This record gives sequence, structure tokens and C-alpha cells, in this order.
Amino acid sequence: MVERFQSDDGPPVLLVSLRAGGIGLNLTAADCVLLLDPWWNPAVEDQATDRAYRIGQDKVVQVIKLITAGTIEEKIYSLQQRKKALIDSVIEPGQTLITKLSKQDVEDLFAL
Repeated sequence: MVERFQSDDGPPVLLVSLRAGGIGLNLTAADCVLLLDPWWNPAVEDQATDRAYRIGQDKVVQVIKLITAGTIEEKIYSLQQRKKALIDSVIEPGQTLITKLSKQDVEDLFAL
């Protein structure tokens, strides 16, 4: 299905679950990514989006995340934002290794 989608005469739409990651999927024929089922871990969504940004991509890729108000997806999105803020407060941009965490930082990581 992926090879057919990637071909010039392939279908205009390919539906892929976020859980399809980790298999080396490249979708350079894609120019739009719709995220309809948010995952609690924002890195999983980033990986799904990155499938369209692989080497060989020559199109501008638009990423759209659709969230309906008052749903569990909205709550997951809120959790993602809190998780991203926590990560940003612990790891500085460009930093690859966490060298020092305070007791409060560790407690915040495991707080509900």
C-alpha cells in the first residue's frame, strides 16, 4: 500500500495509525498530515509527522491537528502541553543529556 501511495498514479490518501511507527515508513509523496487521534506522548505524534519529512521530500508539508472541544482528545492534548512544558523546563534547547535534576524536578516528573 505504501509503495502504491508513493507512486505517481497512487491513491491521493493513505490512512496510517500513529502506532505504525518504528518500521522505517517513508511517505515523501505526502503533502498533508492530519492528526486525528492524539497520543499522550507528543514524541509519537512527532515521529508520525516526520514520516512525511524524509529525505527525498520535495513538497511543502502541512500538518493539521484536529481536536474536538469537550472530548478525551482535548484532555490528551492538554496533557501533551503540560508534558512538553515540563520537558522544556528540564532540558534546554539543543541539550542532549540531562546533567542535573533537582529533587523537585524528579517529584514533578512523577506527580499526577
